[in-house]
Amino acid sequence: MKITVIGAGAIGGNLAAKLSTAGHDVQVADARGPEAVRAEVLESGARAADLSEAAVQGRDVIVLSIPFGVAGQLADLFASVPDQTVVIDTSNYYPGMLSEPIEAVDKGQVESVYTAELLGRPVVKAWNAALAETQRTKGVPAGTPGRLAIPVAGDSEEARKVAMSLVDDTGFDPYDAGTLADSWRQQPNSPAYCTELTLDELPAALAAADRVKDAAIRDSLPERFAALPATPTVDDVVEMNRAAHR
Repeated sequence: MKITVIGAGAIGGNLAAKLSTAGHDVQVADARGPEAVRAEVLESGARAADLSEAAVQGRDVIVLSIPFGVAGQLADLFASVPDQTVVIDTSNYYPGMLSEPIEAVDKGQVESVYTAELLGRPVVKAWNAALAETQRTKGVPAGTPGRLAIPVAGDSEEARKVAMSLVDDTGFDPYDAGTLADSWRQQPNSPAYCTELTLDELPAALAAADRVKDAAIRDSLPERFAALPATPTVDDVVEMNRAAHR
C-alpha cells in the first residue's frame, strides 16, 4: 500500500520503519521539515517528505502520529485527500501534561471523535494503546505464541480492516474494537491501555473500562511515574499500568 505517516516522533517514526520493512511504499513527514526525520527511520526504505506534499492524491493510508488536539491545523491539507483514503489516528489525550485541557473531551467527547471533527473527515483509532517501546521491540510474526494485541476502532468496516491488516504487518494481533464511539475503551488509562495483552486477554480488558475511573488513573500519571526507578524499563511502565487496575 501507499502510506504516508505524518509525525516522525517515537510512534510515527517506528510505524514508518515497520511498515516500510513490511513492504509498503512509505513516506514520512514532520511539521519541523524533512530534516527532522531521523536517519534510522529511513533505513528500511521510508522516504522523508515535506508536510505540504504529504497528503497528496494517490495515498491509500495516512497515519496521524501528532500531538492530540492539533489535527485542526491539518484540515486544509486534508481537504484535497480522497474520501477513500484511510486516515488512522494514534494520539492520546493527557490534559495538563501533553496538551492543554480540552473542554469537549473533558465533558465526555471521545478522543478520536474529537480528532475527526477537527480534521473534517472520519478516522480509525489504532496503535494508541501500546507504548512506543512495546511497538518497537515486541512485534513478532503472526502465529507466534503470546503475540500481543492492539485494538482498532472505526465506523467504517472496510477502513477498520485496512488498519487491522497494517497492525498485523507491524507485528501485533489486531482486534476489532468496534465503532469510533467505543474507542474510549482504549484511551488512557483504561485496562486495555499500554498493558501488553494478548488477543485472548484484550476483550475482557476493553469491557472492563470505566470512563471516570480511567480518567482519574490517567491524571495520576505524574505521581505514579515518580514512584518508578530513575530509568524505568518498558516492563516497569507496563506493570505500573496493570497495577492501577488491581
